[in-house]
Amino acid sequence: MSTTTPVIQLSSVTKTYQRRDLYTDASVTVLPGRAHAIVGPNGSGKSVMMRLMCGFLRPTSGIVAIDPRYLDGRRTFPDKFGVVIDKPGMLPHLTGIENLRRLAEIQKKIGEERIREVMQSFGLDPDARQRVHQYSLGMKQKLNLCQAVMEDPEVLVLDEPFNALDADSAGALRGRLASFVAHGGTLVFTSHDSRDVDQLAESVIRLENGRVTQEEAAPRT
Repeated sequence: MSTTTPVIQLSSVTKTYQRRDLYTDASVTVLPGRAHAIVGPNGSGKSVMMRLMCGFLRPTSGIVAIDPRYLDGRRTFPDKFGVVIDKPGMLPHLTGIENLRRLAEIQKKIGEERIREVMQSFGLDPDARQRVHQYSLGMKQKLNLCQAVMEDPEVLVLDEPFNALDADSAGALRGRLASFVAHGGTLVFTSHDSRDVDQLAESVIRLENGRVTQEEAAPRT
């Protein structure tokens, strides 16, 4: 795949959300095989921009284009995206593996073995009878990440993926995401910790006071 063909392209996008203009005339390019961080203060529209990128929201004006190679032709949601934005809809009365089985049934791409493998890779026991409503915040975050990666997506869109993770788990996730990008994956993420941005991002999308800018990240030393 050519690295010059954007996975996602926002062109002159204006978005009014809850009667407020979040940004005006915003243009953003998400290139494949790179890590892109969206940064900005609380309320600047980071999560809304991610929803626009995934097709969950429509712009008030302007164009959001997703490379058709990432679509399966049957639905507007990109087929090859793995997404964590807000709450992915886990059912609290089910166990972790029961939730992932239910989600895997939608596209029927993977089976039991893959689900168990991914849970174990995030330190979750697939045989545990604990219901999701009994999970700690960190366990819930790991389960959310499991659903994002379990079908081997080519693009990850992750809103605050390091939230609620302990230091060891956060470090392991950074390594996992760096490896994903190194092997050709495309990453879009937010983080309130500048260290995550410094360690992972090659492109930084800044949202502030209704303005959107995009710049290359500083070289890592």
